[in-house]
Amino acid sequence: MTKEEVSIIGRPVKNMYGTIIGNVLGTLTHIDGQIQTVGIDCGSEGLKQIPYEQLVLQGDIVICIPGWRIDAQKILREKRLTLSRLKALMGIMSEDDTQSDADVIHDTYKTKLMELDEAESKVRDELSARLEELDSQERIIKVMMFDAKVQFKSEEISDSTFETIQKHCNNLLERLSHERVEVGNVQRRIEELSLESIELTQPKKEMVQESAVSYLDSSGNTLTGQEYVLPKPPAENSESAPQTYADQQDNQEESSESNESDWMSRMEQNN
Repeated sequence: MTKEEVSIIGRPVKNMYGTIIGNVLGTLTHIDGQIQTVGIDCGSEGLKQIPYEQLVLQGDIVICIPGWRIDAQKILREKRLTLSRLKALMGIMSEDDTQSDADVIHDTYKTKLMELDEAESKVRDELSARLEELDSQERIIKVMMFDAKVQFKSEEISDSTFETIQKHCNNLLERLSHERVEVGNVQRRIEELSLESIELTQPKKEMVQESAVSYLDSSGNTLTGQEYVLPKPPAENSESAPQTYADQQDNQEESSESNESDWMSRMEQNN
């Protein structure tokens, strides 16, 4: 380990928003001497092992960066670079006759994007889980503040004690709000890169042509131009519909009686 790596041992650890987490107890290293994880004494919560890459030494304080932030930054950096190279490659392919040479690299970039999409899905889950944790913590803090107000009104605690509780709760709510905004910004950037990736890797859908809705008859000829005309509604109101139907029935009966009379007259002549 380097002197800087050794110097973190015994130092207090805070998160990015100023809350004290604990103190550095020791480290676990690889066989080559590189630090793998750092053990942090968190008091009643016991020992926590944090990846070394999440820790930054600032003065006498060790700052712990959230895991979701490290993962999100890595995904955003790699995906932005891959998309930038893919755009450049597509530009070269449109200008030069190097289709066969560029296909291999193009497929490599598309494969890389697919791998990043899988990793991105995990990061999205981490961000959603963290937002749920923030919401849960915020609800608990607000309940504590309300309970402290009840205790103050019932004269169970002094004015100074109530102000102290209120001050610390408000500070914590402010830190939670900052982290929630940061998580939302990361989600937005991930979504923007995802849309850009889709536009580059998937062809735009063509407009549906008239031939797409035509069909073939048994001889294989395309049948088009057939129009299906719906009957026009009656001009009169709906109350006249029964009368119209009755008139049609009367006309049919008269026609039937006329045909029957003609048939009887022909039979009499033949006899």
